[in-house]
Amino acid sequence: MTTQPADAPIETRLRVVTWNIWWQFGPWKARAPAILATLAELDADLIALQEVWSDSTTNHAAILAEQLGYHHVHGTGMRQKGVVTGDAILSRWPITRHDMISLYDQKGIEENRVAVFAEIDGPRGPLCLVSTHLNWKQQHSHIRQRQIADLAGFVAKNQAGTYPPIVCGDFNAEPVSDEIRMMTGDTDCPVEELVFHDAWAFAGDGGTGYTWDISNPHAATVLEPNRRIDYIFAGWPGKRGAGHILDCKVTCDKPVGGIWPSDHFGLVAEMRY
Repeated sequence: MTTQPADAPIETRLRVVTWNIWWQFGPWKARAPAILATLAELDADLIALQEVWSDSTTNHAAILAEQLGYHHVHGTGMRQKGVVTGDAILSRWPITRHDMISLYDQKGIEENRVAVFAEIDGPRGPLCLVSTHLNWKQQHSHIRQRQIADLAGFVAKNQAGTYPPIVCGDFNAEPVSDEIRMMTGDTDCPVEELVFHDAWAFAGDGGTGYTWDISNPHAATVLEPNRRIDYIFAGWPGKRGAGHILDCKVTCDKPVGGIWPSDHFGLVAEMRY
């Protein structure tokens, strides 16, 4: 039997998905089973979701976790007509610690954005994952930059173990924006030396990577251009390439039984773990 050298790159993989599942908008009751079917088919190890709703009796994150056989954590901020929405993390493995932060919110706008953190007891060492959703208007770059600063501090505070942190979500900003460049180290970093690889830029297929795409009829009604605004970020790879992104694809981009599950497409990435 042959064995790999002690410093050989890790061969085993971690599959991560991020997806904005669009609250209770559109044909919600028809979309719910399509969301579940899409996630079940992806069979990811870690799932970061945005616009995940709950009310006084029901929590969509908990329902999805139960149906998929995952652990979960859910943090909410925005409220509308008795229903709150926020971000969630679903994990194949136990969540040993979790936290939430409210992100910067400009007076008079108050979108109540949050970020949710989970430390996960993975089979080959602990993993740290954050799910978030930043302000949505294109003219809110100045707000998103403040939110990125909050987000970076939150990641630095909670990071544990040696595996690079993973940050996922709907950033509502294109790759050339200052807020995304703050994440990738192409401009000043809010936390010194805390920089991330953009999974699509690093390991996508060279295409546009659009996650807001008017080929989706739910997106087409908003009259906004195609954009790449959803991201999987991974911190700088560690020993033996831990966290090195090997592949990234646009996913959640097809109807299920004629029903489009969300107005966003998602991303799925594989990295060394």
